Amino acid sequence: MTDREPYLIISSDCHAGLPTEEYRPYLDARFHRDFDEFLAGRERRREDMTRLGIRNEAFATKWFHDNEEGLRGGWETAQRLKELDGDGVAAEVVFPDADAVDSRTAAPFGVGLGLSGDHDPELGMAGAQAHNRWLADFVSQNPQRHCGVALLPITAEVPKVVAEIRRARESGLRALMIPALWGDKEPYHDRRYDPVWAAAADCGMPVLTHSGSAPRHEYGDHLGIFVSEVTWWPARPLWFLLWSGVFERHPGLRFGVAESGCWWLPNLLWFMDRLYLGAHGGKKLSPFAELRRPPSEYLDRQVFVCATNTKRRELAQRYEIGVDNILWGSDFPHPEGTWPDTRAWLRRTFHDIPVAETRRMLGLAAAEVFGFDVERLTPLARRIGPTPADLGQDDDQEAVEASWARSREVGRHWLTDHDFPTLGVTP
Repeated sequence: MTDREPYLIISSDCHAGLPTEEYRPYLDARFHRDFDEFLAGRERRREDMTRLGIRNEAFATKWFHDNEEGLRGGWETAQRLKELDGDGVAAEVVFPDADAVDSRTAAPFGVGLGLSGDHDPELGMAGAQAHNRWLADFVSQNPQRHCGVALLPITAEVPKVVAEIRRARESGLRALMIPALWGDKEPYHDRRYDPVWAAAADCGMPVLTHSGSAPRHEYGDHLGIFVSEVTWWPARPLWFLLWSGVFERHPGLRFGVAESGCWWLPNLLWFMDRLYLGAHGGKKLSPFAELRRPPSEYLDRQVFVCATNTKRRELAQRYEIGVDNILWGSDFPHPEGTWPDTRAWLRRTFHDIPVAETRRMLGLAAAEVFGFDVERLTPLARRIGPTPADLGQDDDQEAVEASWARSREVGRHWLTDHDFPTLGVTP
């Protein structure tokens, strides 16, 4: 592969889902009456969204008018491939809820991006399975281009959860989305979940959280509180899993945080590594019995961030986060994403990033995490993918690399600090 070759782009965060009423054939018949009641409440929920400011009437009207054809790609295969090709995206990771404005494609009982431990366990599992069945059919039409993410109500009965992992994998889905909030159920440090982590690892299915659920009842009419916290909740399970030794006990488990950016990770990683390595504030505590290595090593081995619509500030911190830990996403077909102007977004964002690193963040790292076949996707990428020149990247890659040399050398600066000379950390 030369520096001028088109990029193989894999979006680590896209969305698909049926118009809600069309999930009925995928839902167990015994839940149809409950489903009718759920459908009947949609208009009231939409009115609540407008009242709280979550839905902007003028914006919604314009969004649906301007993108009517493309938005059908949320559930129609042919239209979806047309939109992906137009964006230069060869493959994608598919989360639920295609409609992020009116929630017209919500999975039964609202268990899509709003999946939470607060859901009724039986209805939550029924709604998740309905979506998972449809999604398996959807991605099977072009499995080389789609990685379907199964909804997993992990706080339900553990044997049922494990059974759904294995059923979803056999159906062709390749990743799992768990709730960011566990409600009044056991937190993710609890050992009851160990069979779930083991099954996910055994099936080779990465486990992810995704932004969307939050304790909205606490916010009142103050939408700014929700916006300030909505990316924090999906990140929170990361430190629950890490400090409780889940990553140590299950080294084959991969865990990702989707659509929450990665701007928060450098400071968190700095803080956790310093605690583990003996910073003054952690010396009086003994919180590390479950860990055998610094948090940053678990991050590099098992954690990734689906950094949707990756920002310039985040790219500037990539050597602290780890280039291979950042997986770009378009968020198709959500309005807060890059579609339908992905090529322009990429040019504005990656124009001065080294080509080799860009290839990792835009696709190759995601291919490794989610099991995409790079060889099969390469001919398609050569046809639709933007080139480094399209992204405005300089032909003189030696000069580009040199411009970032100091940042790369400093990297995770805290690991070469003189604070920890007795712990084998090279000063």
